[in-house]
Amino acid sequence: MVTGEDAEHIGTDLAAKRWDATRAWAEKQLVEGEHIEVVVRLRGGWTSEMRRLDVRGPGGRRSLVLRSFIRPFFVRHAEGLLTREAAVLRLLDGTDIPAARLVSVDAAAEYCDHPSLLMSRLPGTLRLGDEDAEQRAELLARQLLRIHRLPVTVDTRPREYQAWTSPERVRPPAYTEQPRLWQRAVDVIRREPPQYRACFLHRDFHPGNVLFTGDGDGLRVSGVVDWVETSWGPADLDVAHCSTALALLHGVSAGMQFADRYLAAGGTLTDDPVDHLYWRLLDALAFAPDAEKVAAPWREVGRADLTPTLLTRRLEGYTRALLDRYA
Repeated sequence: MVTGEDAEHIGTDLAAKRWDATRAWAEKQLVEGEHIEVVVRLRGGWTSEMRRLDVRGPGGRRSLVLRSFIRPFFVRHAEGLLTREAAVLRLLDGTDIPAARLVSVDAAAEYCDHPSLLMSRLPGTLRLGDEDAEQRAELLARQLLRIHRLPVTVDTRPREYQAWTSPERVRPPAYTEQPRLWQRAVDVIRREPPQYRACFLHRDFHPGNVLFTGDGDGLRVSGVVDWVETSWGPADLDVAHCSTALALLHGVSAGMQFADRYLAAGGTLTDDPVDHLYWRLLDALAFAPDAEKVAAPWREVGRADLTPTLLTRRLEGYTRALLDRYA
């Protein structure tokens, strides 16, 4: 999800009649006297349709963000995903985590055309370019550590993490010249998960889900979005996911350095390099063969250079670097 300049004006209606019920539901969640003035589609999403609702009323103007699941796969799982995100947003309200404030949720599409969640709009924009990537990575590491340190009770603890791939599901790139490399990588995750110390995980933390404001010394994380996969599990897994994304966005070295940045910020990862390798490859192999599913929204917000060929080369290089360092 993105904001600011990464958006497309679509008029005062939610694009078509299929959004009429959703719009009516959203209007009912507003303060008395407010109305939706402008609707803007937000670029950069993959799992859901994101729209900014510019609202006007007696108190002035404000903006909200509407998430709606419309793809059949995600509609089937929407009730669990949106219910989880709503619970997490309530939990984060009042903490130092820069998350949106929940306005309302219709997880089962009882009133909306599609399962939907309405929340406040966070300031800032995505920053996915190579310029200042190292500075942003430092801020990402510190922000992720704050998420992992969030105290939760047994009642507010999110679900246990779920793996996003398995040895049977991994597909090496079709034209790889290193089939043995991929077989070595798959063999690493062909085991029971290591023991771990659990903490609160975002579970989908990467540059595409973090908003920034400012520049230079004033650069700051202004928002963390997309809490539908929030889980309870090892910090290594969140670090692994952000590392894979950084490798795909900025090159292998960026992905390899993120765990060191996290440790330098005060984070704790497993002391066993073989266990750490398991978590890193469990994430990286979920992107095989070509990481195309993340490339489409990244290209939509300006990274046209992220071709399938480049992504495949970076994913393979990152996998090799992980095995060289930790195996």
